[in-house]
Amino acid sequence: MIEHDVLDRIQYFLRFNHWSLYKLAKTSGLPYSSLNNLINRKTCPTIATLKKICDGFQISLSEFFNFEENPLREKNLSTEQQDLINSYEALSVKDKELLQAYLRGLCKK
Repeated sequence: MIEHDVLDRIQYFLRFNHWSLYKLAKTSGLPYSSLNNLINRKTCPTIATLKKICDGFQISLSEFFNFEENPLREKNLSTEQQDLINSYEALSVKDKELLQAYLRGLCKK
């Protein structure tokens, strides 16, 4: 059961951040193939691997295992505001520039 909880938690953080496994591989320093095998084979990561995954998400192991809270969510933002920020973070540099220009135009109305 704990294996599924750990894998579900990893996938939860991936969805929350709008990240792919590739992005997690880049931020954690783990090979993409290792992460892909972990998810597809539904195997529980070692503590060392899980620590690297947490480092990639910029959370601690204790935050990872606190299933009651999402350590990535900013406490003083609404769910809608946090979702906007997460979507923004998933954009390319060029798309961020376009979005900022569009928002500036909207705010001038």
